[in-house]
Amino acid sequence: MKKEHDLTGRFALVTGASRGIGRSTAIALAKAGAHVIAMARTTGALEELDDEIKSFDGLATLIPVDISNSEAIDQLAPALSQRFGKLDIFVANAGALNDLTPITDVDRKIWDGLLSINLTANWHLTKVLDPLLHQSDAGRVVYVSTGTTETFKPFWGAYTVSKAGLEALAKTYANEIATSSIRANILNPGATRTSMRAKAMPGEDPETLPHPDEIAELILKMCSPEFDQNGARINYRAWKGNQSDS
Repeated sequence: MKKEHDLTGRFALVTGASRGIGRSTAIALAKAGAHVIAMARTTGALEELDDEIKSFDGLATLIPVDISNSEAIDQLAPALSQRFGKLDIFVANAGALNDLTPITDVDRKIWDGLLSINLTANWHLTKVLDPLLHQSDAGRVVYVSTGTTETFKPFWGAYTVSKAGLEALAKTYANEIATSSIRANILNPGATRTSMRAKAMPGEDPETLPHPDEIAELILKMCSPEFDQNGARINYRAWKGNQSDS
């Protein structure tokens, strides 16, 4: 059976790949034929992901690293270049969420940590991976953001600020690579059935929210060579609604 999005022979790096949207995305990309380079902090969870990918004869390389570890990120590009020679897909999914609190009450360490993981680490990854993406005939980058950059909800301030910075990074990068074969876009998954969401909203019924596998379906589309939008901010629910109407 022909795959809807055939990514055979393509190399895809996914951060935060051990759970939630990242895990579902890694599996979806592997099922489409991509060799997935899965990054996350938890070795055990990465190994479980690897077992699942191997169960359908998929390909994966595991990188147990914290994306805020700048020394490790500096070493990433040379290692990937030596082994793969290029990078076709980069899904910047890893992120952190603080306890919900008024922005004036956010602890300085929490503030710095959120900016480090949600913004600075993604700038660093973009910087080191850019040369490898330029080696692809159709490099695709997806930055996973949030709906709070539209609503500026109270008590989500530090998280929202860090993700708004990420969106500014993504749009600037998209403009800078507009004449190349790379396309960079932003995904707003909206509220999703993840552990991060459950921690933030413990009284919410998770069954009312989309499963990460559903979000991964859209990310897979955005990672395909045929997807030619650049600098777009794509809302999962709007996309899903358009799919239903078509």
